[in-house]
This record gives sequence, structure tokens and C-alpha cells, in this order.
Amino acid sequence: MNRICQLLQIKYPIIQAGMVWCSGWKLTSAVSNAGGLGILGAGSMYPDVLKYHILKTKLATKLAFAVNLPLLYSDIEAHIKTIIEEKVPIVFTSAGNPSIYTSILKAEGIKVIHVIANSKFAHKAVDAGVDAIVAEGFEAGGHNGKEETTTLCLIPKIVEEVHIPVIAAGGISSGKSMLAAFALGAEAVQIGSRFAASVESSAHDNFKQAIIKAQEGSTKLSMKKITPVRLLENDFAKTIHQAEANGVSKENMLGLLGKGKAKKGMFEGDVINGELEIGQVAANFKDILPAETILKEIWEEFLIEKEKLSYLLF
Repeated sequence: MNRICQLLQIKYPIIQAGMVWCSGWKLTSAVSNAGGLGILGAGSMYPDVLKYHILKTKLATKLAFAVNLPLLYSDIEAHIKTIIEEKVPIVFTSAGNPSIYTSILKAEGIKVIHVIANSKFAHKAVDAGVDAIVAEGFEAGGHNGKEETTTLCLIPKIVEEVHIPVIAAGGISSGKSMLAAFALGAEAVQIGSRFAASVESSAHDNFKQAIIKAQEGSTKLSMKKITPVRLLENDFAKTIHQAEANGVSKENMLGLLGKGKAKKGMFEGDVINGELEIGQVAANFKDILPAETILKEIWEEFLIEKEKLSYLLF
């Protein structure tokens, strides 16, 4: 049996990323009910909001689900307490040192998976005792690694260096790209952008429409002086790119970002002046579909292309 499916108790090795402002209880439960693993995006939730979404998810599915927990989040202690109290079975940690909370979560019987973008942090995650790693390439949307290592280069490197299961992320949205990730040694895929443009995504419809209108080159990695993030092109992104080109200091860049820009863009629908986080792969999307349809189409294409490849090679 696939190690990730066994570890997480899921039918398909397909994981929906815990995206800020997109991954509420409706999307999470829909993916889990379809046989994958749905993840709540706690990075955009206050503690009471996270608890609400956990409770709603538990009512909407009896299957496994997870919470994505950015470790640099200001209310991290409150989130940890809620996760333990509500007996969330799986936590995906990111954006921080996994050694701080992994042992606390695992002592409660919670599976812990950590997101990394280079081999240095992969080894730190293994040393911290995580159960698996998400290796996320440069193509991915949202916050990203400074190294700009692509998925094609990152996955085999991490698979070679660690003994625990590796989940591939970044630029994956179809059965074909899933098959490629498995060929590189991954045992599951984490998909964000495609699920952001799903019916159940909590993103504003304006953002969903902007995603499916994206073209090649519509996204760019930005804000390296603070924390790298891939943004969809709009007036806000142009302002950030120009400030970077002009050598604006970190302090002034923080001033340009202001407060609530991501919420303004992705959740409230201001696609001109808000922050729009999405991956390069958005250029491949043409429609907004139910999460179950997305997952089943990916899995069916994976199986078809796997058989096709076997026929072509042998």
C-alpha cells in the first residue's frame, strides 16, 4: 500500500493544500469525502475561526482531514491548543522551525508533515521527527523558497536524501503532472492552485475568475527581501515589482504591503489592488469545477497515462 495513503488513511494520494483564504471547511470536507486529504488553511484564521471550521469539517466528513499551520503565525499557541482539543488527526506545518511543536503534536497522536523547499530544511524536519515531507518547488503559489528550485529538480534531490515519504508540490494539477512526480520518487502530491479555483473554495469569485484567465507569465515570485511569494499580476503586484527594482528597503516594502492585502484580494475580491497568490500552473486552467470532479479527473488521468506510458515504453 502507498505509504502516504497508509499514514493518512486516505484512498487516493492526492492532498489539497491548506491555502489562506481558500481552504475553509467546505473545500476541506469535499476533498476528504472524495477520497483525498482536505486541509484547512489556518494561516488566515483567528483561533475562534479555526475552531469553527474544524467543527464544521467534522460534521461534514467522517474521513481524515488536516490543518495547515504556519509556525510563524502570531496565535500559534492558541491554534495548537485548539488542534489538540478537537483531536485533529493530521497537521501540516510550514514557515518555521518544525522542532518546536512536532514533538508536542506527536505526543497527542497527531501525524505531522512539514513543508520544505530545500534539502537543508528537509533534514531539519527529519531530525524533528515529522512523519513525511512536502517538497514544494519554485512553481508553487503563495509563499515559496528563496532558492527558486523547480519541482523537477527538488523532488528527486529530497527523495534521495531522506528516508521518510515525500509529497510533491508546485506546478501539479493533473494526472500527467502527478505521474511525473511519482516518477521522480514522490509518494503523493499536494495540489493548491487547482483547488483554489474550485466551487467549494472560499476564495471570492473574482479571484477564481482571475485564476482561470491567467496566462503563461501571469505570475511572478516577489518580495524576496521579506518572504518570497508568487503573485498573480495586477496593480498591487506591479507596485511591488517596481519597488523591488528600485531597491526599496525591507521596512518600506512592509509599508507598501499594508495590512490585509491578501484578504482584500483573495477573499474580498479586489483583483486590482489586493494580493493574489497563485501558482504558475494556473495558466492551464479553463474552468471552475467541484472539488470532487477535480480530484477524480486527476486520478483517472493518472491511471490512464500510467498505462499509456507502459505501452509506449514496453
